[in-house]
Amino acid sequence: MGKIVNINELQKEVEKLKNSGKKIVSTNGCFDILHVGHIRYLQKSASFGDILIVCLNSDRSVKALKGDSRPLNNQNDRAEILAALNCVDYVVVFDEDTPVNYLAKIKPDIHTKGGDYDINTLPEAKVVLENGGRLEFIKFVEGKSTTSIIEKMKS
Repeated sequence: MGKIVNINELQKEVEKLKNSGKKIVSTNGCFDILHVGHIRYLQKSASFGDILIVCLNSDRSVKALKGDSRPLNNQNDRAEILAALNCVDYVVVFDEDTPVNYLAKIKPDIHTKGGDYDINTLPEAKVVLENGGRLEFIKFVEGKSTTSIIEKMKS
């Protein structure tokens, strides 16, 4: 089971892990209603290294990105659900619109993001690359999204 940590704890943990030769993978997102697309994405992300860190958008951050009706699940619940997954080692909640400041502190070896982004549209790309990391873009599972689940529930 993964741990929910703050950025200061995470920075210390990552330093120890890197010193012991572990490859650190990070990703970020809202993960509002967990679905099979999220699970496959997180499992694929974890496969790139030894430790997977999920930078989770805070409630305020989700609202700014997705609108006033979101998130449906609060940040504490979303963090606990993510931390319960075998493939997730650490969850850290960030309150900004992007996890750039956190990634500057973590300095992951690899940062993953969904295939709807590329190196030119990913806000995190610059900080990951500047710190010697690489990017991996993961293809979406067609038709699987929190938005599509919400729409289906409305009909």
